[in-house]
Amino acid sequence: MKDILNQIVTTRVGTFAVLLVAAFLEAYGDSCFQAGLYRSSGVARYVAFAGGVVTLSLYGLVVNTPPWEFGRLLGLYVVLFFIVVQIVAKVRFNQAPTAPILVGGSLILLGGMVLSFWQK
Repeated sequence: MKDILNQIVTTRVGTFAVLLVAAFLEAYGDSCFQAGLYRSSGVARYVAFAGGVVTLSLYGLVVNTPPWEFGRLLGLYVVLFFIVVQIVAKVRFNQAPTAPILVGGSLILLGGMVLSFWQK
């Protein structure tokens, strides 16, 4: 897995794809815990928690295996994470973003652009 991820992140598209997968894994893993805590009971609760553990473990491997300067990519990752979280919230919990979320998300997008493109 290490060699494959290292090869993928040698291009911008590959880096974007790996960060997108990591954002999905983090958001989905968090949603498993949300479902386990508030939307499940009995065996389904334990299945949700187990799904969260596995998914968040995969997230940790995906995001930490490539030898990149992660702080430099943080702006892009935060933007991707915000977008993916909104999609997961809508698909899994039928929660549409409210006006404050959209305004705050716009600020996240702007901040991500500053972090990603501002040259020293």
